[in-house]
Amino acid sequence: MRKAETRYASSGETRIAYQVVGQGSLDLVLVPGVPSNLEILWEDPGYSHLVKRLLAFCRLILFDTRGTGLSDGVDPRALPDLRARMDDIRAVMDAAGSGRAALLGASDGAPQSLLFAAAYPKRVRALVLHGGYASFHEQVMDARRLRAHVEATEASWGTGVGLSRLAPGRAEDRSFTEWWARLERLSASPTAAVALARMNGAIDVRDALPGIGAPTLLLHRAEDEYVRIDSSRMLARAIKHARLVELPGRDHPVWMGDVDRVADLVEEFLTGERPAAYSDRVLAVLLVARIVGAASGPAAAMAGRHLHERMDLLRAAVAKIMAHHGGHARWSSADRIDACFNGAARAAGCAIALREAAASLGLAIAQGIHVGEIDTSLEPLSGNSLDLADRIAASARPSDILLSRLASDLVSGSGLQFVDRGALAVDSMHAPLPVVGLASERHLEPVARGKARPADLGVLSPREREVLALVADGLSNPHIAVQLGLSEHTVKRHVANILLKLELPTRTAAAGLAARQSAP
Repeated sequence: MRKAETRYASSGETRIAYQVVGQGSLDLVLVPGVPSNLEILWEDPGYSHLVKRLLAFCRLILFDTRGTGLSDGVDPRALPDLRARMDDIRAVMDAAGSGRAALLGASDGAPQSLLFAAAYPKRVRALVLHGGYASFHEQVMDARRLRAHVEATEASWGTGVGLSRLAPGRAEDRSFTEWWARLERLSASPTAAVALARMNGAIDVRDALPGIGAPTLLLHRAEDEYVRIDSSRMLARAIKHARLVELPGRDHPVWMGDVDRVADLVEEFLTGERPAAYSDRVLAVLLVARIVGAASGPAAAMAGRHLHERMDLLRAAVAKIMAHHGGHARWSSADRIDACFNGAARAAGCAIALREAAASLGLAIAQGIHVGEIDTSLEPLSGNSLDLADRIAASARPSDILLSRLASDLVSGSGLQFVDRGALAVDSMHAPLPVVGLASERHLEPVARGKARPADLGVLSPREREVLALVADGLSNPHIAVQLGLSEHTVKRHVANILLKLELPTRTAAAGLAARQSAP
């Protein structure tokens, strides 16, 4: 997606950078938190994907708040109050020719949006707040924690210092951490960042809440470590007719995590219609390979010698191996390969070949394989399923190949053997993710598969059993979506999970199984 042209609106004597994207009849203003830079954020796949989803039903107005990104800075000796920052929303709407709009206030943009809705009720058709709060000291940081935050900002701004608080789920991703550090530097100088932190410390809009009459949707991740979910629960009690949806996850920015779920909720709230199934999402097998050090054995003697040459040889080998196994891959960093396949056996075979190629060059490579949906329109490859594959790879020992149990079940009949490796705790999942290791020797006992046995419907969740019953009744995905009040995309995902869990090739086979097991 092409980035929009950046323009400037005048808010008093301050110039506010903004962009207008799309042609929809509904105007939606995204009021951001910190850090922000209109032109850098587009580089993140999650951000650009969120924008793409929102553009399906609205004209989107983006801007950098004063003191951040491409907008004018603030004088640390005379900090503006929240009303001045709130009025920047009005200036941007005027410049964009928007008389009335919905506001999507994210993080620190939420109190600005609340204050604007109270001051200009005729210009706000609806409010959506993500990770929002009304009082910084009460719901984000008390005075002591704010002082520590300011000291850390003064000492380390521009190094990715804020990532552990705002997006702890991404803190171990070295390439993302480097990008985040760059976003910090291009969002504000250290002096400006400290000024912004002190400005935010003064935020308290609780008195404005009773005067808000706009329909309000509150979205908040249940394990958000920056703004506690209690803040949105309080907003839900204080704002008339507000609705709160608690989402899984702990990363704070609106453009991280399950972006499609956020976009679905926003679209349904603002248009009254459930979003159509997102056609670019497909089920795939994801592999993440990380170079973690020297291999053992004779090739290990090469460790430390001619590293650049060995890495060049490995890159050439990776390209050939991927082509042979039908994988689509990229190096997401100097020591990480991300790849997707249309079959689990292909991914496992590729992982074995990668391990052998790395070992021959004196390198050890830890790998993780998972199966899930990806968005084929995004470049580079990204999403929750890839993040889970990376979590699996991060838990692997050097030269290990680990698979989620779901992925290993898809390799049935390949002759590969697996050993149980426990389970991983994942923030976005209600239960730990079972993991198995690919056995390197034939005599190792495989994960118990035993003799072929009838599929057990007990492995399905209650919702999946509901979907399966409707499949057995002959209903199509759109009809099931209407029956259960779900999106067609969600129904499609449930059907795919049912087939994976029951090891069945088609929905017809699943319907037959359900009919047989329900027969008296």
